[in-house]
Amino acid sequence: MKYTKQNFMMSVLGIIIYITDLIVDIWVSVRFFHEGQYVFSVLALSFMLFGTLVVQCFSYSWFKADLKKAGQESQHCFLLLHCLQGGIFTRYWFALKRGYHAAFTYDGNTTNFMEEQIDLHKEVIDRVTDLSMLRLFETYLEGCPQLILQLYILLEHGQANFSQYAATMVSCCAISWSTVDYQVALRKSLPDKKLLNGLCPKITYLFYKFFTLLSWMLSVVLLLFLNVKIALFMLLFLWLLGVIWAFKKNTQFCTSVSMEFLYRIVVGFILIFTFFNIKGQNTKCPMSCYYIVRVLGTLGILIVFWVCPLTIFNSDYFIPISITIVLTLLLGILFLIVYYGTFHPNRSEETKCDEIDGKPVLRECRMRYFLME
Repeated sequence: MKYTKQNFMMSVLGIIIYITDLIVDIWVSVRFFHEGQYVFSVLALSFMLFGTLVVQCFSYSWFKADLKKAGQESQHCFLLLHCLQGGIFTRYWFALKRGYHAAFTYDGNTTNFMEEQIDLHKEVIDRVTDLSMLRLFETYLEGCPQLILQLYILLEHGQANFSQYAATMVSCCAISWSTVDYQVALRKSLPDKKLLNGLCPKITYLFYKFFTLLSWMLSVVLLLFLNVKIALFMLLFLWLLGVIWAFKKNTQFCTSVSMEFLYRIVVGFILIFTFFNIKGQNTKCPMSCYYIVRVLGTLGILIVFWVCPLTIFNSDYFIPISITIVLTLLLGILFLIVYYGTFHPNRSEETKCDEIDGKPVLRECRMRYFLME
């Protein structure tokens, strides 16, 4: 494993996107408040705070676990930084500081030096991997709900100001970036996994996730126009199914029972929007069932909306939106088939892990216990 200059630049771009996303979220919330749209302002802030709080909890628990593994005591300054919502920035500081050293400073050929270099590269890759996992959490806990809210406002008013368009674009970029970044970090951090090399596999994977997500979010927005209670009930039902699935698969990501329970709650939330392999096992059947239900649900929402048109909704937008939903869903499924049929790294040569009785073998990287793809 080697942390390259390109990886360092990707990490820098990652924190730029993170800060931009944070600034735009606050900007939109404040603008909603000044315009008298208090409900939208509170919702936007709630999504942001909920996602941030969950991420800080996981980040601090990982700091404690890493310090304990290194034989060090937990430092109160880390707890204070996370309470002040600075956990992600602290991790980026350590990752970029050590990453710069690994990518630009190290250069040697002696045996001892190379062993030290390998350890440094592994350390940096593990730090970046943790960040990609946390960003993925925040993307689906905060970014996806906020994107649904922004799409709802755009369709309700039929027009929007610059801040709303900017927030929508930044949310799309943040979701897309974190999804691809996670997939790359996942395979780079696990030596027995083949890397996701080349531009085509990454672009194909990006389009598969983006189009299926966009189609589903637009469908949820239409259902919100139809009946908010029905839409919330459907999302709650899907979340419960995801949580039950996580408990059934006996995920073992966290060392403590309470954090594992929180993790399974987060997994259920992620499964509302997209499919992930939560156990690292063969998922051909579960994935097929997931997207069959997704297609049926999307078509059901469109049929109901056609049968029960709403006067509060601008009918001029409905036909283009319906076409967009169908096309993006078809494109998403098409890119899914192409990715798994052509570009997905071959797993036939990967090391298989013993999962007997739900007790995984000893592994060095916690990424192995996280969402696989």
